[in-house]
Amino acid sequence: MNMETRAAESGLHNIAIVGAGGQMGGLFLKDFSALGCAVSPLDRASSDRDAAEALDGCDLLLLCVPVTAMEQVLDKMAPLLSDRTALCDVGSVKVLPMKAMLARHPGPVVGAHPLFGPVIPEGFTPRVAVAAGRPSDRGAAARVAALFEACGYTCFETTAEEHDRAMAIIQGLNFTSTVAFLAAARDVEHIENFVTPSFRRRLDSARKMLTTDSELFEVIAEANPFLQETNRKFLSYLSLAAGGDLDLLADRAQWWWRNESY
Repeated sequence: MNMETRAAESGLHNIAIVGAGGQMGGLFLKDFSALGCAVSPLDRASSDRDAAEALDGCDLLLLCVPVTAMEQVLDKMAPLLSDRTALCDVGSVKVLPMKAMLARHPGPVVGAHPLFGPVIPEGFTPRVAVAAGRPSDRGAAARVAALFEACGYTCFETTAEEHDRAMAIIQGLNFTSTVAFLAAARDVEHIENFVTPSFRRRLDSARKMLTTDSELFEVIAEANPFLQETNRKFLSYLSLAAGGDLDLLADRAQWWWRNESY
C-alpha cells in the first residue's frame, strides 16, 4: 500500500496547520502536501478571513505552537471549527493543552507528540505518541495516527497523563539534572583542566540544550504537572547514592539494557 493510499484511508485530506512557518509545522506542511493532502498554512500574520477560509470544510486542524500560545490560538481558532473537525496539537506536554482543547471544542480532540525534531538522526526511528481526548475520540486518534504513519512515522497509543509522566523524565528531569550537575561542576576550581573523554561527551550532549534550547526546556518543564514529583523521586535516588547504595542503583539502571546479550 503506497503512502497516498494510506493517507486517503485516514480520511484527513483537508488540513490546516497553525504554526506552519515553524520548524515542526514546516515539516508536516511538507509531509502532508507530499501525500496529496490539501494543506492550508496559518501563522501569526494570518487574518481572521484567512483562518475562516482555511477552516471551512477542514478535516484536521493541527496546532504546531508553543504551549504558552495554546490558549490564545484556541480562542481564535476554536469558534471557527466544525464539530466534525479533528483538533490536534503536537506539543511536548499533553495534560494542560488537551484540557484547553477539550474545553473549547466539542468535536474530536487528539493530542500528538512527535518524539523527534525537524532533523531526524540517521538510524533513529521517528515515533509519534498519540492520545485521544475522550473515549469517543479514539477513532479520530486512529485517523491522526494513520496520517502520520503514511508519512513514514511510527505511532503508538498513550494517554495525556502517561505521556506527561514519561516526558517529566525524558525532557524535564534530563534538563534539570543536567543543569544542576554542570552548575555544581563549575564550582570546582580549574575543573576544565581535568575533563575526560566521557565528561566531554556529556558536555557536548548538553551544549545545545543549555545554550540554544534552554528557554524551550524551561517552558516545557514548567508546563508539565508531574515534574516536581519526578524531581522529588530523583532526590530519593541521590540519597541512596549518598548512603553508598551505588550497587543497588546500578542494578536498577541496567534495566535499560535488559534485552541485550553480552
